Amino acid sequence: MTAPDPTHHANGFPARAVIREVGLRDGLQSIQTIVPTEHKREWIQAAYDAGQREIEVGSFVPARLLPQLADTAELVAFARTLPELFVSVLVPNLRGAENALASGADLLLVPLSASHAHSVANLRKTPDEVVAEVARIRAARDAAGARTLIEGGVGTAFGCTLQGEVSPDEVLRLLQALLDAGADRVSLADTVGYADPRMVAELFGRARALVGERLWCGHFHDTRGLGLANVMAALQTGVNRFDACLAGIGGCPHAPGASGNVTTEDLAYLLASMGIDTGLDIGALLALRHRVAGWLKGETLHGTLWRAGLPRNFAGASARAAA
Repeated sequence: MTAPDPTHHANGFPARAVIREVGLRDGLQSIQTIVPTEHKREWIQAAYDAGQREIEVGSFVPARLLPQLADTAELVAFARTLPELFVSVLVPNLRGAENALASGADLLLVPLSASHAHSVANLRKTPDEVVAEVARIRAARDAAGARTLIEGGVGTAFGCTLQGEVSPDEVLRLLQALLDAGADRVSLADTVGYADPRMVAELFGRARALVGERLWCGHFHDTRGLGLANVMAALQTGVNRFDACLAGIGGCPHAPGASGNVTTEDLAYLLASMGIDTGLDIGALLALRHRVAGWLKGETLHGTLWRAGLPRNFAGASARAAA
């Protein structure tokens, strides 16, 4: 008789899942409002107090390109003062990676588009040129003796507004190429919201078979209302870490009309309602959303839990786990 797996429920879902908050980077870079550094620090502190232990605090890109993220180094320095907070940043190239390494971030995410057209439009590099840049970043990381992890994030993994079809075989080739180039982990992103649960189950299943536990995270957009359904499909393949944005902000400049990322508070509710432990205080997340909404007046926010609130019979993951 096989011993029960403590990391999974009998229904096949993971017993625990991590929500990585990416609103401070993916969310804020997609809107016009420039949030003061003081408010961003308050956001990080409140998210931490609500139980979040993985936060993407910004991106090391030129301030003239994204003035919303010009204070990333300051935010990394603040976030590193919070015990057990895993601090990640996005970097587009070696220069950004060098700044990230100097900042002491725990993880740097290098975005790669599986779509050749999107890659050239968004990063001015082909996918394989990005892989070569990851090799240079790995060499710089090792030469510096840094412990910062490198994540290769494969975007437009399910299709592209510019190119249309993206081959799953090409996505898998790029996942392996990133690892071969020195990435510690890889992730898959539905950048423009083309995925459906069947596509997610198939691609994440193949990716898990190829790279195993090094498939680190799922990044879904709710462009066509399927964000949470796609999370469910990825969960069933064993992935248990997901990016999300408070209030569902964010998106992609090459996906006009897109509604943004999966909403942090809605995802936290989904997981907790199913008895999957996230360590998050959903009431505290809703209170933080209210504060952030005040900082983003005039911007379009998303999500549904904040409208209706928690059900009266909602006990959350901890009560269900104890039952």
